[in-house]
Amino acid sequence: MRAVVIAEQGANPALSEVPTPQPAAGEVLVRVQASSVNGFDTAVAAGYLAGTMEHRFPVVLGKDFAGTVAAVGDGVTRFAAGQPVFGVVMKPFLGDGGFGEYVTVSDQIGITALPAGIGPATAGALGLAGTAALDSLAAVAPEPGQTVLVSGATGGVGAIAIQYAAAAGARVIATARPGTETEFVRGLGATEVVDHTGDVSAQVRAISPDGVNAVLHLAGDGPALAGLLAEKGRLASTLGFGADQHPAATFVYANPSADTLDRLAADVAAGRLTVPVARAYPLAEVPTAFGDFAGGTLGKIAITVA
Repeated sequence: MRAVVIAEQGANPALSEVPTPQPAAGEVLVRVQASSVNGFDTAVAAGYLAGTMEHRFPVVLGKDFAGTVAAVGDGVTRFAAGQPVFGVVMKPFLGDGGFGEYVTVSDQIGITALPAGIGPATAGALGLAGTAALDSLAAVAPEPGQTVLVSGATGGVGAIAIQYAAAAGARVIATARPGTETEFVRGLGATEVVDHTGDVSAQVRAISPDGVNAVLHLAGDGPALAGLLAEKGRLASTLGFGADQHPAATFVYANPSADTLDRLAADVAAGRLTVPVARAYPLAEVPTAFGDFAGGTLGKIAITVA
């Protein structure tokens, strides 16, 4: 099959031919139609996870996937061939990924049925970002009327988090540059906007002098953001800033359970949640997509596999 891989540590991502995987017991083989770029993918490609996770080269990149079930391994009863599915590759090693024509995943975590009415392009950009957004908000549990600062609001996780925080009745302060970025986050439900190229702390204090009730740390300086918390405020970070650094902080590692993926899909199907996709690239152009991702984007960058 065709896949985008890193052949060895330090190698650049490249389109290659690799053996088509086969499902082991308890696994599902998915024919992938779509995926998307996440920070995790670029971190793997840059070698940042060397020594922290086992790498089985050639490593097929890509956490997200959406497609149809091609086959199931022994003992799998939740899924059947031909069924539309989507999710996040959740294996304890790096080797299998969504930037390939096929991927095997456990039937117990990171996969669920894709409801009618949601195309694979949308679903392929939903799993990891949506899970990270929901899990981050669950960690800070904003109540109606409370103020939530979303730092890193224009990315995929931030764009989804704004929508859920606003739907929960929170006042959302989003970080965005003036112009198109500001229009983007306001369109998603942000009440206030601060320019992350300026003095974020001063801008937030001008809006909320007593501090904010919750911070989602998706970008920016963790300690500085924690300093904006009001009494009993809470911070959730996807960037490794946790309780060891600040007592009010929680490091969030996205856990794409079937229940979480089902909720995301149901909200998209019902029109309660939008998955903003800035651009889509074919599989062969993943390296270009990585470059554009690093430069910043409004929402997600999608990858079309088939």
